[in-house]
Amino acid sequence: MDVSSDPYLPYDGGGDNIPLRELHKRGTHYTMTNGGSINSSTHLLDLLDEPIPGVGTYDDFHTIDWVREKCKDRERHRRINSRKKESAWEMAKSLYDAWSGWLVVTLTGLASGALAGLIDIAADWMTDVKEGICLSALWFNHEQCCWGSNEATFEERDKCPQWKTWAELIIGQAEGPGSYIMNYIMYIFWALSFAFLAVSLVKVFAPYACGSGIPEIKTILSGFIIRGYLGKWTLMIKTVTLVLAVASGLSLGKEGPLVHVACCCGNIFSYLFPKYSTNEAKKREVLSAASAAGVSVAFGAPIGGVLFSLEEVSYYFPLKTLWRSFFAALVAAFVLRSINPFGNSRLVLFYVEYHTPWYLFELLPFILLGVFGGLWGAFFIRANIAWCRRRKSTKFGKYPVLEVIIVAAITAVIAFPNPYTRLNTSELIKELFTDCGPLESSSLCDYRNDMNASKIVDDIPDRPAGTGVYSAIWQLCLALIFKIIMTVFTFGIKVPSGLFIPSMAIGAIAGRIVGIAVEQLAYYHHDWFIFKEWCEVGADCITPGLYAMVGAAACLGGVTRMTVSLVVIVFELTGGLEYIVPLMAAVMTSKWVGDAFGREGIYEAHIRLNGYPFLDAKEEFTHTTLAADVMRPRRSDPPLAVLTQDNMTVEDIENLINETSYNGFPVIMSKESQRLVGFALRRDLTIAIESARKKQEGIVGSSRVCFAQHTPSLPAESPRPLKLRSILDMSPFTVTDHTPMEIVVDIFRKLGLRQCLVTHNGIVLGIITKKNILEHLEQLKQHVEPLAPPWHYNKKRYPPSYGPDGKPRPRINNVQLKPIAEEREETEEEVHLLNSTTL
Repeated sequence: MDVSSDPYLPYDGGGDNIPLRELHKRGTHYTMTNGGSINSSTHLLDLLDEPIPGVGTYDDFHTIDWVREKCKDRERHRRINSRKKESAWEMAKSLYDAWSGWLVVTLTGLASGALAGLIDIAADWMTDVKEGICLSALWFNHEQCCWGSNEATFEERDKCPQWKTWAELIIGQAEGPGSYIMNYIMYIFWALSFAFLAVSLVKVFAPYACGSGIPEIKTILSGFIIRGYLGKWTLMIKTVTLVLAVASGLSLGKEGPLVHVACCCGNIFSYLFPKYSTNEAKKREVLSAASAAGVSVAFGAPIGGVLFSLEEVSYYFPLKTLWRSFFAALVAAFVLRSINPFGNSRLVLFYVEYHTPWYLFELLPFILLGVFGGLWGAFFIRANIAWCRRRKSTKFGKYPVLEVIIVAAITAVIAFPNPYTRLNTSELIKELFTDCGPLESSSLCDYRNDMNASKIVDDIPDRPAGTGVYSAIWQLCLALIFKIIMTVFTFGIKVPSGLFIPSMAIGAIAGRIVGIAVEQLAYYHHDWFIFKEWCEVGADCITPGLYAMVGAAACLGGVTRMTVSLVVIVFELTGGLEYIVPLMAAVMTSKWVGDAFGREGIYEAHIRLNGYPFLDAKEEFTHTTLAADVMRPRRSDPPLAVLTQDNMTVEDIENLINETSYNGFPVIMSKESQRLVGFALRRDLTIAIESARKKQEGIVGSSRVCFAQHTPSLPAESPRPLKLRSILDMSPFTVTDHTPMEIVVDIFRKLGLRQCLVTHNGIVLGIITKKNILEHLEQLKQHVEPLAPPWHYNKKRYPPSYGPDGKPRPRINNVQLKPIAEEREETEEEVHLLNSTTL
């Protein structure tokens, strides 16, 4: 197994440091079902008198052992329950352990809500700083500055004497070309300043603070270890730079990174409770709840956050995690509502209410918006992944600061002339979602009043579009093209960058344009058969804001391939409970169209691009390969390195560790037998031998190492033997060489395995690790023939037990050696491969 050519290193799914399978005073029997479907109640481990320091932890870029971690938690729970009746102190410890899960998610929800409120307030203020400043109160943004002004008019409610643009402050002009140019220059200056400060902080203090964070969180929740990704420095820098990145005007959002921020809070608070700090599997339950809290405060959607955690990011989601996720989302939403960052008594900025129902004929444009969302998602995923791959493979990726400055400069220069691209993206979505009422002064609501309407059914009936509406449509078309192009190049740069809001903005722009078109079509052709039944003259029939909401959901669904959680998030986001059916139709259509071009969402695509060892449970394995086709070693590889149960010395094992880079070694009975005894990990062997040399007298290089239960008899002059049965996994998961890979992949996904041994009649043939499966899946995706023989070749590896003459065939190590005549060459080659695995 040549690890130097492994594309998944250093992201090693196998891990070289699987810790001891049990803690001190572990029960002696353990029942489990291995990969070969053999039930065994076996003595899992002989325990050490004292635990070895360093055992029980994981190295960076390695995968946890879910089975071992669950065993540890069950033993801890049994130990606490057995002691709680001994004293009042033990009872208090038992109650503290039982409530620690609720305490940690409560703290996570409180911190997530508080940080989200802080980010929202700071981002709004800094976004307005690009255009001017409030002289009466520097900490007020533009809207707050004009709230108490008596000079502000209804038509120009954003203009008041207290708010000064940079042109008024610098050159003393509020109107004219000079004022426009000065405001243009200051807009670009502040945008570049914010972007440069953000990327500099990320590069110097916390490189993990860049990006969305959701692909890495999905990988971490699947059991992968990325040290520092959820640490305090990452939390601090991501919180600060997220504000700067949003304020710079880049085509990104803060909603995705808020999930990362919430998971950082959950990870930090989990270290306060031993139940979670010492168990990586239990810690991931907290992170699942934290991701729900992150979506709750990002969109003001507590239920949607729980469903997002369940559908999109969580790998292991038991029922108690569902309850705690719900509670964490509730606490986070309550804190954010208490802070009221938007000043509208809502959890989100663009909460809207529509007063007109939707009609059946509108399902057609809703489905068309779903088609557009699916096409946009497929295009974005391919274009963004191609650009990110080019960034990784060229010199351009070595200058992240320059890339951010270039993208920010292009964005600012193009965005300022268009009022819809100059707006904060959340403000743009709010305006697009809003229905045109009597209090709206936007150009999108510049309709001509039709005095010839014969019947007034509604207060504000459908009306012919005015010049302001047509001008806004052209500006929205330009904004749509701008957003599509810039989002492709912005997502993935080295600043915190979310994808939810840019995707929703693209869909909202497209939806609003379609909504206005359908509205005008219904007005001028109300006698058509599709409009005749519902759209009477003077009736308020079409709501363009609803089309914007449906388009936003469709485009976000096309990019992320979310379904249930997305629909719930959008109706919580907008209060549009009545419009669930249009949302479901558009989101489902976008997913079907997107899946026609590729089943991966953007997060799965970035996981694969970065080479993380993530087995997606949504993928189906439909190929006919067998375990023998994927196992290592291959024919061209060195023989499988194994340990014998009681025939090796300390020096032999140390030489084997130094000469190889394998992460673990099967333990067999003897070189002749090759029967499997267990599995020992490289890290465990190293730590155990070092500890024995320091703490036990007489342990030298020639000391016999014994993995058996009883030490064999040795000559009197022999040095003291070293018993290492305690670090031996006596029940490694095994499959036979003819097990279909469909079953093997399913075992790895559902049990979270890192490696699995391949045997034939109890004889070890090879090993399959998580990275071997990922390599095999990647080969199949690229339509590359696997290195192993085809499946039908393996059917003939072992001849029948009896020959043509009816006599039993001779065996060595329980493997028939005499081949059938017409298959002699092939079978001898296979037997040679089997024999070459001996040491």
